[in-house]
Order: sequence, then structure tokens, then C-alpha cells
Amino acid sequence: MLSLHVAKATRLPTRPVDTVEVETQRGIVGDRYHGSRHRQVSVQSAAALAEAAELYAARGVAGPSGSLGSLGPEDWRGLTRRNVTVSDGEVPRTPGALIRVGPVLLEVVRVAAPCKLLDDTIGAGAQEVLRRRAGSICRVLEGGTVRVGDPVELAAPELGA
Repeated sequence: MLSLHVAKATRLPTRPVDTVEVETQRGIVGDRYHGSRHRQVSVQSAAALAEAAELYAARGVAGPSGSLGSLGPEDWRGLTRRNVTVSDGEVPRTPGALIRVGPVLLEVVRVAAPCKLLDDTIGAGAQEVLRRRAGSICRVLEGGTVRVGDPVELAAPELGA
């Protein structure tokens, strides 16, 4: 796993962290969605972010700082407001698919829709380039402690066994 981000409340910026506690059926302790029913953990792919950043830069749209496409994929990790960024592979989008992050087992609930806040934090057009690239929303089947660098298994059928 490449990075972890949490936000204490809705609309507050996410912040990078090295470790999080994830509770079964509740989500990440200290995150804005902890305790929600279906939006407990969000997962995105570094490859999808790189693709979105490339598309965004090609449009020549100025970001909030006025610079043209100056944000690289590594800058997008926290700005997209997702909790987990995986370094390899494509994040499953099919409801019911399983993802193991270290000791934690997640079940995909739905595709993550990019929010309008992205146009404010990244720049105009960010929401559009992230469509179909924004990852998945998951619920927690098995909790535990997750650390940056933990292994990630995406959609392996034996995960639920």
C-alpha cells in the first residue's frame, strides 16, 4: 500500500498518516466516515491517479495556485479524499469484490464517485477526469491495524476463505 489519508470531518482536508486502526463494520477510527453504514473505507489506485493527472495536465487547466497542471499523481493522493491508495493493480469496482489490506478485509459496496470539492482543491475539470478512476467505497468485514507498506490483495477469490 502506497498511502493512507484521513479527514476528521466532512469538507476538512485529508491528512497523510502512517498507521490507522480499522474497526469491523465501522471503518477507520478518526475518519469522517467512521461509523457509517456503507462508506467505511475508500480505496483508489495510483495507476488510475496517474492517468487522471495526465489527462488533467493535457487539458491545460490552471489549478487553484494558478499553475498549469503542476500537480503530479503523488499530489493527488490526499486531494482526492480517498483513504487508501494502492501502488499496484486495479481496484475492483464490482459490489461484493474483496480487498485485503494487511490484516483488514474489505468488501466493495460501490464505485466511488468523484465529488465537486475536487474542482476546488485540484482545479476545474478534476472531477471529470476522475470519473471511472476514483476507486471504490468499501465496508469492513475484518478490522485491524493498517500501515503504509502493508501488502494488498485485490479481488482474490480466496480472500473470503
